[in-house]
Formats: sequence, C-alpha cells, structure tokens
Amino acid sequence: MNTVYRTMFLCIFCACFYLVPSYGSDKITFWNMTPQRGTNCMNEVPTEAWFKDAKEINIKWVRLVYDKWDAEGRDFLLGDADNYQGLIQKDLNTLKQVLLWADQYDLKIVITPLSLPGCRWSQHNNHRYDARIWEQYHYQEAAIRFWVDLAKALRNYDCIVAYDIINEPYPEMGTGLEEQTTVGDAQRFSTWYEQYKNTPHNLYDFYHRIIQAIREVDRDTPIMVESGFYSQPPSYCEFPDTFSDDRILYSVHMYEPYAFTSNGNFRSGAKYVYPGNIPFGDGIVWWDKNTIRKYFEPFENWIKIHNIPLNKIVVSEFGCMRRNPGAERYLSDMVSILEDKKYHWAFYAFREDGWDGYDYEIGTKALPWSYWQARERGEFPLPPREPNPLFNSIRKPLE
Repeated sequence: MNTVYRTMFLCIFCACFYLVPSYGSDKITFWNMTPQRGTNCMNEVPTEAWFKDAKEINIKWVRLVYDKWDAEGRDFLLGDADNYQGLIQKDLNTLKQVLLWADQYDLKIVITPLSLPGCRWSQHNNHRYDARIWEQYHYQEAAIRFWVDLAKALRNYDCIVAYDIINEPYPEMGTGLEEQTTVGDAQRFSTWYEQYKNTPHNLYDFYHRIIQAIREVDRDTPIMVESGFYSQPPSYCEFPDTFSDDRILYSVHMYEPYAFTSNGNFRSGAKYVYPGNIPFGDGIVWWDKNTIRKYFEPFENWIKIHNIPLNKIVVSEFGCMRRNPGAERYLSDMVSILEDKKYHWAFYAFREDGWDGYDYEIGTKALPWSYWQARERGEFPLPPREPNPLFNSIRKPLE
C-alpha cells in the first residue's frame, strides 16, 4: 500500500471510529457524584459551537430538547403526535449528529421531549395545552411505543445519561385542581390523586408502565421522571410511592414565584421585585430565600418518607427573566439553596437562540437598537455577551 492510499485508509478508519457511539459505561455513576451542574438547550437550531461554548464554561450536562428543530413531519421524531407510526429516520439522524457534538465536547445529555403522542407541545398547538394523553389510554400506549423505539435507537450512546419522559406534564388539566394555594401546601395533591388514581390522569401509573417498557430494551440508561402540574415540587405528593427501578431520577422545575420570575412581570412594568411582596395563590407573600426553602418543604418531606438518596434529585429547570428587578438576587439564592441541598441542577437557559429573556450573559440591560436593526435586515448577530453580576450568580459554581 503506497503512502497516499495508506493515509486515505487511516483517515477513513479514524472517521468511522469517531462516528460510532461508545458502549458499556455505567451511566448512573454520573449522577452518583453530587451535584452535577448543567443547563437547558431548547434552541431552534442546534450547532456544534453551542456545545463547544458550554464546555468552555464547565457545564457538565445538558437537558436537550429537540422539538423546535426543523422536522420532516409536523412533530420532530414523532412525525405526527396525533398518529404515531414510528420514528422519523431523517429527524433521528439529526439528533444523532447533535449527540456526536455533545460526545466530542464531553457533555452528558438528558433527552427531553416536549411532545408525546396525544400531548403536542402547546407552541405547536396554537398555544393550547394538549391534554389528550391524560384523558385517553390509547395515547399513553402510543407514547410507550415511542419511548421503546427511541430507547432502542439511542441506548448505546454513552453521552446520554438519562431519558426525561416528558417535559412539565400536566395530568391535572381540566380537573379543577388549584395550581397554587399557600406556600408549603401539598395536601391538595394527595387528595386529588385519590380521586383520579383509576383514570388516565394517574401520572404515577403512566410512568410505571413506561419505565417497564423501556427496561425491556434498555436496562442501563437512567430514567428521569418529572412531577405533575408543570413539574411543581409539591406535586410529588400525588405519587403513592417511588419506583423500584434503582436508576430513576426525580426531577422538578422551579420558577416560583412566577408572578415575579416570568416575562409577564417585565411586560407589565416589572411591578414585582425580589425579595418582596409578590402574589401567590389567593394572597400576597413576602418572597425571599427562606420562602423558597419553605416552598420546597413538601417535596423534601416526600423524599425523606421514601428514603430517596439526594443524588437521585434533580432541579432540571430554574430561572428568571433577566430584566426583572432582583433577578441577580433570585438566581443567587436559588443556586445557594441547591448547592446547600446537594441537588443536581440545570439552569434555564444557556445562549438560547430564539429569545434573549433568559440569556444571563447579556446582563440586565436592553439589547442595543443596532442588534434589532440587524435582525430586521434578516441577519442573526450575536447578542453582546460579557461577564456581569447576573451571570456570575450561576457561573461561580461551575468553575
């Protein structure tokens, strides 16, 4: 073999070797080291540069949401959430390419769908929550088939350290359950469960069946479950027990008090400040670091009752619209609490390409008019990101 052909052979061999996912790691060991600090990627267009940048600030894991990506059909991977017939190969190939980028930069991935059969992401459903999966068992059976297909396709990718079954489930939709009452209250969730446990609204039963099905094809990849009512921590009190599988992670999201953290607060003139008096439930509550701790208490009691190790607990989303007054203090308090509790966590979000509201590297100021002029011209300029106190709230624990 001459020198030219030998060089070509080695290049092709190395390329093929690189493109094959690695096998055989014990994925749960990633979560046995506490805490693992990560972020959410809910971008419209995945890029290799995003993963490179995340690696450079020492992010360890990424909750990867793919539903915004260009799809072959109406719903990415699903084809059609109304009638699931199998994974869409072109979409799957796109996902696999993104996983190779993650593997290249040693970032661990939690695969997270926003849509399942009978539960289409609201932004792809005329901004209406799709609750069919919590009303009709046949959509749950289709969701189980989807996850079995996806687990078969992805089980050998070592960069994947969990399957998050569904983002922010809302099985309580349409049942009259109050979203908020008082800080620290969870009784309404256990009362609700007793009423709906023999119906498709039973999230615990749905998880139990889907976990069993996934384990038929993938015994090793951890599975992440989220609590009900948009992943509220207190709603775990709906669950009568934990799951016997020892590779289950229990996830919650934290955006309370939502009247403060949301974009709605900024649009209405940022009338709520943290710490301060902020609407919650039927009243006004003084929200500060101690109130946040109290809000987590029902969830923590549930953890203790069921003897769940702290390394199985994940706060997989938390954040605050960056321009709300007190955002820096809120993020600092949240990170401090999560670090004290030794929970895994992932902030929302890192360099989101569709909206700047939770891009903390921009700071608390408005984007310059020149940025918006460029967008109007059809350009996609990078926002002016630089070190600032807001992002430092999250950056310091990553170092």
